[in-house]
Amino acid sequence: MSSVAEKLQRKSQRAASTKQVRLKLVYVDFWSAVKLSFLIAISLGIIFIVASLLAWLVLNTTGVFGNLSSLLQDILGDKNFEITSSFSLAKVGLFSVIIAVLDTIVGTAIGAITAMLYNFSVRITGGLLVGFTNN
Repeated sequence: MSSVAEKLQRKSQRAASTKQVRLKLVYVDFWSAVKLSFLIAISLGIIFIVASLLAWLVLNTTGVFGNLSSLLQDILGDKNFEITSSFSLAKVGLFSVIIAVLDTIVGTAIGAITAMLYNFSVRITGGLLVGFTNN
């Protein structure tokens, strides 16, 4: 009598056949493309806000703004000029949020337009041929 382990071992020794399937992508759902492009644009906006605030913090703590202010004071001759008054953390943060909101709007619109253009071009080209395997 053979054990269950021996039966399983015999089954796994057989070569697995690879089946290939070729499918055509002939339609992209408009609302799915809009939702996906919105989520990608939101995540890129958040990344942009965090990166710009971190860059400002690094530049401020390393003293780059102080050195730049003293250099510009020497060049301009104005002893009251401070670069941090023009580029404060609040102003940089507000600018980053505005750019992130615009990025979200434009990114979502580009995703929607891309889905519509693909769906219109499928009528001419016949779609995108994609191959899949079960391996």
